[in-house]
Amino acid sequence: MVFVCAQNKLRSPTAEAIFRDSADWEVASEGINHDAETPVSRDLLELANVTVCMEKRHRDVLRQRFKGALPDDRILTLGIPDDYDFMDPFMDPELVSMLRRLVPGRLERIRPRDSK
Repeated sequence: MVFVCAQNKLRSPTAEAIFRDSADWEVASEGINHDAETPVSRDLLELANVTVCMEKRHRDVLRQRFKGALPDDRILTLGIPDDYDFMDPFMDPELVSMLRRLVPGRLERIRPRDSK
């Protein structure tokens, strides 16, 4: 599973940190901007079972830039705006709480595919 936001500095790395110990999913994070900490790549998208975008515009960029890298039914959108800090539950527990609530619910109908 790949978590995607704009810069790969706050939301997607926080999601990666929260879900990295999942028994069902291997996780990574990337950003859609060219100057992102880890820019999104076709290779990782093609290997991913699912891509979880923080915003609709991230999904739209992925669809346009990487046509065919991942089927539309494997791209999920959480609707989490860029208003949070990295893994900072003391300052911003809302992001961690939202991720823990939204991600499992959105993944309920998507099961991991066999590893490539």
